[in-house]
Amino acid sequence: MKGDPMKRKNKRRKYILPKILLFIGLAVFSFLSVKNLREEFKGVPADSHSEISEEWYLVLVNYENPIPENYDPELTVLDNGRSVDSRIYPDLQKMFDDMGAVGIYPVVGEGYRTAAEQRQMMVEKVEAYINDGFPRKRAEALAENEVAAVGKSEHQLGLAVDINADKAFSTNDEVYNWLYQNAYKYGFILRYPSDKINITGIDFEPWHYRYVGKEAAKEIYELGICLEEYLK
Repeated sequence: MKGDPMKRKNKRRKYILPKILLFIGLAVFSFLSVKNLREEFKGVPADSHSEISEEWYLVLVNYENPIPENYDPELTVLDNGRSVDSRIYPDLQKMFDDMGAVGIYPVVGEGYRTAAEQRQMMVEKVEAYINDGFPRKRAEALAENEVAAVGKSEHQLGLAVDINADKAFSTNDEVYNWLYQNAYKYGFILRYPSDKINITGIDFEPWHYRYVGKEAAKEIYELGICLEEYLK
């Protein structure tokens, strides 16, 4: 006997219903997962990092991001023999002029560095720690907190400057305080703040300023963030 057609129909429904419920459940789960991801990244365009990184003044260089291959900046030589990327020179000069107008006199202690100069700095720092009694491995670890490895220093970009005081006319504290409050107006940021060491990987350096352009500098200053957080 072929059996009752109504019974066969009911039997098929018993198998079909769980499949429908499973399909609906998976669809709802997928929708909620996508919704949560969208909420997490709400307001951040998917390609925002690629757009930002194309701006020459927002190139990120740190222990995870080396200098772009074949990077070769055009340099302007300062009166004291230091050099900076020619594109930041007008804003740097304007900032120094305005500092002088209020009786504060800065100098660029460090500007652009070649790979050889960066390597020599690391060697000297390691040797200094060894001379203080630290084992070599420990000396190298300590040195890396203060000196970036070759290819991972902003000074090799020509966009970073170490600014100190002309001791004949000002103190370092006067220079650092003025820069902290005003440098952003000229496109420069305090690159390694004391409360961002866990992000930058570099100890607090009140003298180290990095050019990022006036718009980015203003936002970074007002939000109290570092460059890594801004580009993120």
